[in-house]
Amino acid sequence: MNAARPRVVVLGGGFAGLLAASAAARHAGAVTVIERDRYPERPEPRRGLPQARHPHFLAPGGVLGLERLLPGIADRLLAAGAHRIRVNADLLFRPNMGGWMARNHTGRFGITCSRQLLDHIVRAMVVEQDAVTVRQECEPMGLLGSATAVHGVRLRDTAARTTEQFDGDLVIDATGRGSQAGRWLDALGVVVPPPEIVDSGHAYLTRVFRAASGAESGFPAVLIQAESRSGEPGGNATLLPIEGGRWIAAVGGTRGSKLPTEDDDFIDFARHGVSDPLVADILASAEPLTGTMRSRSTGNRRYRFDRIRSWPTGFVVVGDAATALNPVYGQGLSVATRCAGALGAEFARNGVGAASAPRLQRSIIRAAADPWQMATSQDLAFRNTEGPGQAVLDRWMLRYGARVFRAAQSRPAVATVASDVMFLARPTLAMGHPAVLAGAVLGPRKPPLTEPPLTGWERGFVAGRRLG
Repeated sequence: MNAARPRVVVLGGGFAGLLAASAAARHAGAVTVIERDRYPERPEPRRGLPQARHPHFLAPGGVLGLERLLPGIADRLLAAGAHRIRVNADLLFRPNMGGWMARNHTGRFGITCSRQLLDHIVRAMVVEQDAVTVRQECEPMGLLGSATAVHGVRLRDTAARTTEQFDGDLVIDATGRGSQAGRWLDALGVVVPPPEIVDSGHAYLTRVFRAASGAESGFPAVLIQAESRSGEPGGNATLLPIEGGRWIAAVGGTRGSKLPTEDDDFIDFARHGVSDPLVADILASAEPLTGTMRSRSTGNRRYRFDRIRSWPTGFVVVGDAATALNPVYGQGLSVATRCAGALGAEFARNGVGAASAPRLQRSIIRAAADPWQMATSQDLAFRNTEGPGQAVLDRWMLRYGARVFRAAQSRPAVATVASDVMFLARPTLAMGHPAVLAGAVLGPRKPPLTEPPLTGWERGFVAGRRLG
């Protein structure tokens, strides 16, 4: 290998892997993405990504990070039919402490579309880069090297049924929740501590509906979080507009919730198993386009690779392979952009080299630290959550966060900062902003909104759907 033009090997050609490849492409001589599946020619589901069938919100933090990595991607997504969701003007949000957030524009926006469309556009922009090539139908089987240095990967070509050794100066594992990084490192003699796990037992169901006539665009997204105050299982509901004049809706609940088993009971759960029936009212007479799709892959799991004293050079683990979060909080896509941003920043400072891997791995874990703290502190508040129990910091964050979001419901300045933190556009330290501290001390200006803050047209539309 030519040291002047290092080769990067990215394992996994999903969202996180493609962004990692893009971050490396500016600084490496060659970037090879190893993908187990064969990509579809159009935005369609693929076998190795079952989670793509469920709702995905590219939150403001994700939009900012993605635009830095792939300039112009927001415009390309919107031109392909994705929806621009202004926070909180186009988002009806009921946080877990109850009451609805008032409608005000924070100056940020997120993007909603199917995961298939998002991945299709990202893939097209990444493979346009000269340094990037993709090997499809190829599966990583293990790492090449030793406990101190990784110099490649052992591959199996699933179509040809052959195996080979593929060298690289830096190997990036972006294979998601199913990553075998721990097993591969163990085979090299690296002792990997058990992962940290916080699992609320959250399960959820998804269906896609045809958007009602006149509401194909401009209709707000809805996010209703599960409440934890009662000590009983909590239910949540989400409705997002996506391309093709469709809505994608999900309902779910924490451990102990009795989720429906029949398609016809989906809307009934949205009405009676959630703290507000708004999603059920919107969908009351909607035409379903799919059956019910289920997911239980929601546990928070983090490998503290940054605590391994002798991390091998030449190997980095990113995205869900390192830190996997409960997807109901909508952080996964944004965390992937953060990981890619951390890679890009390190490459820009010090170039692409095997020796930078330990420092890179620490940066990757730090990039997901705030989202991990937010997701796990919320999940630990639910009864029967499997995990270490609430630490003092978790309890403090929940109490302080509840005060902030109660104030945010009627204080726009507080809402702007709190929403930015929640959607990963600012670090959690911003919760100490003077306006936020003042809001937490003074409390809300008005009683919480017990009814969703619909416009006159939206209220009439929802009433019509309910009666229909």
